[in-house]
Amino acid sequence: MKIGIVVPFSWSFWGAVVEHAELQAAALEELGHEVRLIMGNDPPGQFTRVLHPRVGRHGNPPPNVIPVGRSVIVPANGSLPNIVLSPRSYARIHRALTRERFDVLHLHEPMTPAICTAVLVMARSPLVATFHASGELGWLRFGTPVWGFLMDRIDYRIAVSERARVSQNRWLPGEYDVLPNGVLVPESAPAGEREHRIVFAGRQEPRKGLQVLLRAWPEIQRRSGLRLTVAGADPLAVRLLLTRLGVRDDGIDVVGFLSQDELTKTLLGAKALVAPSLGQESFGMVLTRAFACALPVVASDIPGYREVVDPATSVAIQPGDSNALADAVCDVIADEPRRQAMGEAARELAVANYSWPVLARRLEEIYSRVTGIGRDEARAA
Repeated sequence: MKIGIVVPFSWSFWGAVVEHAELQAAALEELGHEVRLIMGNDPPGQFTRVLHPRVGRHGNPPPNVIPVGRSVIVPANGSLPNIVLSPRSYARIHRALTRERFDVLHLHEPMTPAICTAVLVMARSPLVATFHASGELGWLRFGTPVWGFLMDRIDYRIAVSERARVSQNRWLPGEYDVLPNGVLVPESAPAGEREHRIVFAGRQEPRKGLQVLLRAWPEIQRRSGLRLTVAGADPLAVRLLLTRLGVRDDGIDVVGFLSQDELTKTLLGAKALVAPSLGQESFGMVLTRAFACALPVVASDIPGYREVVDPATSVAIQPGDSNALADAVCDVIADEPRRQAMGEAARELAVANYSWPVLARRLEEIYSRVTGIGRDEARAA
């Protein structure tokens, strides 16, 4: 089966939806399908540096990516996604759809212009859509009257969590199947023999709560002697945040964007992941990423994380409470047998519920349903 995965964001800048789509493509290719990703791309250069202060991925996208335009930063839902809005993208999308002749198209955040809405208009293939965002989604108050009618073109709707389903159903009523975000599960992930280090993985957005962790850091380091790796956030932005908070960078390693392999290696070497997000999370993808690496988690008790956290794998704390965060981190690290048991339970949970081989087979069933192509026939196609 030839599958097109459509993403309204830029390949050049890491984000949960981009990561999800890339891993989805890899898992479907492992099952024998031909997959292409239609998305934006911002090549390194002066023009990209002007439009995007954030550090992105360097080099060219892999061969299975069809780039259709540059992106711009658009504040949305407490985040700063890199969305393609260029009118030029329409012609490129039309050429790609005409040339590739997909059996099915899978859109992520389908109501987001311009890539997804253009595909909704132009596509002649069956359409599957995954909705990631949750919360108020106030922008749909304006978007729904203008292009909400395009939802009728979608043959199958997926939400990544119950929270996302409820949020989307408020504006776009209908039937949604809840299928969680998948994560990369390394072949081996021993819970013991880890470096004396914890990890924060996320962008430098206030909702991710890095400022809460940095406020707690002097106390955490004093009591535990840990080191902290900050991954995913722009190093300059982190330095500015440290200065504003008046926190020294002792014991902090700011590593910026990491590739999938580099992030996996970082997580496999740490003792815990800290996720102090303040809200507006639809699914704890960074948590399940840590679980797959046998890493226990200290996370904020927020709606988007409650479907993922479990006392056997995680410690939940009040959002924004630096003192509670310091206590929780130090307690987990101080009890090594408990920490290892939490890591082992986390790994088992990730393999059973969030591994891409499991989710890819569920997607195969959905694609077969909307296309009428049987699974064995689809893999042979």
